[in-house]
Amino acid sequence: GGIAYGLRTVPVAVDIARRVARLAPDAWVINFTNPAGLVTEAMSRHLGDRVIGICDSPVGLGRRVARALGADPDKASADYVGLNHLGWLRGLRVAGRDELPRLLADTEALGSFEEGRLFGTEWLQSLGAIPNEYLHYYYFNREAVRAYQEAERTRGAFLRDQQARFYDEMERPGAPALAAWDRTRAEREATYMAANRETAGVGERDASDLESGGYEKVALALMRAIARDERATLILNVRNRTTLRVLDEDAVIEVPCLVDANGAHPLAVSPLPHHATGLVCGVKAVEREVLAAAESGSRATAAKAFALHPLVDSVGVARRLVDGYTRAHPGLAYLNRP
Repeated sequence: GGIAYGLRTVPVAVDIARRVARLAPDAWVINFTNPAGLVTEAMSRHLGDRVIGICDSPVGLGRRVARALGADPDKASADYVGLNHLGWLRGLRVAGRDELPRLLADTEALGSFEEGRLFGTEWLQSLGAIPNEYLHYYYFNREAVRAYQEAERTRGAFLRDQQARFYDEMERPGAPALAAWDRTRAEREATYMAANRETAGVGERDASDLESGGYEKVALALMRAIARDERATLILNVRNRTTLRVLDEDAVIEVPCLVDANGAHPLAVSPLPHHATGLVCGVKAVEREVLAAAESGSRATAAKAFALHPLVDSVGVARRLVDGYTRAHPGLAYLNRP
């Protein structure tokens, strides 16, 4: 799904980036568009470091871990690194001390929040880190696939129908727009990754995870840091430079950054363990094939992107995915070259 989304979105994002570079070369671009890392990398080829991608997933993870430790999330700093939706929290410093080992040793506290319940405490202790929730698709692939095959409808179909109901309601004179949107958003958040949670035997999401304040808070903090030169440390999607030596300088990664009037500067991190390095390098290779397919319009390159992804187990499946997505989405009609 992310690859197909990227293939539809990258050509549009690249067109926007080219226009910004031509008309407002000193502007900063904050990218919300998913897949955030992939789209940010596509735009960075025209905007350099002046495009910064954001995601609220690492922020939410860090805040949940801080609360599980009894710490103030606003006073904790996360050692987090990876790609967008493919990262690991490897430390959480409170008052200068890494408190994550204490959490990993406390099975009760470790199982008290979303990721602990989703992945299971034993697996988190084996990893010695807390994965981004999206890694559930990798670590529990068979279970996740089975759950979605057995689901009444896909997440995409649910969101399509839900949004359609919202817009239908808005056509009525005097419709309570804010109340209707809050209700729609709350339903969307409550059902987020529902099939994965069901697979893991996890109950409803915590009330704190249903609150708004994710993307917009990250974006506003980023804006303040740049516009007012108020130094801040934020987890962002930026060009790697020399942060992860297994990737080239232009690869966009998700990592804590020091932000000031001159932009976002990735902080130094320790090397990834081998198991994480393999996933990060494999998925980055897929992203590069997506970018190549979007630039060339090559159907074979698009199929290669699918086939190389760790969650696709067959070249034949990859080709069927390209055919199916192309039939379903007119925006992929440009993939018409060999």
